Amino acid sequence: MQNNKEILAIIHNLQSVWSGTPWFGKPVKEILTGLPEHIAFNKPNNASYSAIELVYHLHAWASFCLHRVAKETGKGLITTEAENWPVANPAPHAWQQAINALEKVQQDLITLLATKDDSFLDETVDFRKYNFRFLLNGLAQHNIYHAGQIAYLQKL
Repeated sequence: MQNNKEILAIIHNLQSVWSGTPWFGKPVKEILTGLPEHIAFNKPNNASYSAIELVYHLHAWASFCLHRVAKETGKGLITTEAENWPVANPAPHAWQQAINALEKVQQDLITLLATKDDSFLDETVDFRKYNFRFLLNGLAQHNIYHAGQIAYLQKL
């Protein structure tokens, strides 16, 4: 029998943060889908990110995690500011497309994690000096952090 209690806890945490009932309030998906598209491209000042830029940033890091967990050497490796903060597509319906892309990469990551056992969490992440436990728990925290920014943008 596979020892995967910690992996299952991480999966539960990622799912809860995305679309469940997290401790902090509304899950990320609800925050995103509750934001009107016309607000998604607004920047409160020139130094800030728009909601859609934050979603693309979340997608970049979820993709990074997916490619690292899949052990795809070099693929999805964030090495530049442009990869960390991809340019947002202002085309019509791009907001929903961005949300859908983020949801898909999150689900792909969860599906892949479900095939792992807890020993995997102690392995060092390719090109990094930390393990998968740190990376995956950090992804959940990262999603919460930026969801808070997006919720704040909606209130502005």
